[in-house]
Amino acid sequence: MTTSLGMTTSLGMTTHDTPVGFIGLGTMGEPMVRRLIGSGVSVFVWNRTAARARNVALAGGGVAPDVREVFARCRVVFLMLADGDAVDAVLDRGGAEFQRRASGRTIVHMGTTAPEYSRELERDVRAAGGRYVETPVSGSRQPAETGQLVAMVAGEAKAVDEIVPLLRPMCARAFNCGAVPNGILTKLAVNIFLITMVTGLAEAVHFAERQEIDIAQVMAVLDAGPMASAVSRAKLPKLVERDFGVEAAVVNVLENTRLIMDACKAAEIVSPLLEMSRALYAETVALGLGDRDMTAVLRTIERRSGEARRRVG
Repeated sequence: MTTSLGMTTSLGMTTHDTPVGFIGLGTMGEPMVRRLIGSGVSVFVWNRTAARARNVALAGGGVAPDVREVFARCRVVFLMLADGDAVDAVLDRGGAEFQRRASGRTIVHMGTTAPEYSRELERDVRAAGGRYVETPVSGSRQPAETGQLVAMVAGEAKAVDEIVPLLRPMCARAFNCGAVPNGILTKLAVNIFLITMVTGLAEAVHFAERQEIDIAQVMAVLDAGPMASAVSRAKLPKLVERDFGVEAAVVNVLENTRLIMDACKAAEIVSPLLEMSRALYAETVALGLGDRDMTAVLRTIERRSGEARRRVG
């Protein structure tokens, strides 16, 4: 089922007698929180690096002194965290606090982790008396800032109904993917296309520049043709200008490739283009560019061309 957050009246914002919790103010988390606050939602946040909460405080959000306070004050808690280890640490999964943090609350896992991890986390949250929804989003910092993310929602129907209205300020569309972990599996499928597409754009720019053809004309042709997309329009200028300011970090892309390849192995299927891309992003991290935007993969392609020329020479 597809949900249009801007058109369905049943998705109007709900009133919460307690603030909504949000943990994880990274590249995407911080602008997502600011959009929630701007829509009138009361938000109470915590971040491991306290300095990142300053913008949220300036925007009118509440800042918790510690993780425990978020769960004490909030019935719905969004987690926008890097990986399963970070999620487990925040929830104290396996520890004395987990029962208290999960019971009576809806835990919304917005990061991208292994599908099996999400399935097991749902089991544990529900066993502790809580509700669980996985809601990975497609997009990077710019769509997060403009509320144009796309959400892939999975979980028990009542829990999904509770949190979908809260996605409205952050997401242009939400898709009900059914049971956990179908949201994350959908996100991984989408990411195969995204990662290979951006890698292909980097190769195209490299090819055009080395052939000494008009790169502006190449960009215009791409933009006028059927391959044009919001991604190509955002990433092509970054590639040409060597603007590697982070929107989707290389290290995060590399982690996504690992998750996809692990899921492929479990399903006994192959993803050859993604496997080749994974090698390129691993090399990009080795070049010290892990914290740069994924367009920095261009540097690895350029380095490989340099090595090829030296071999020929």
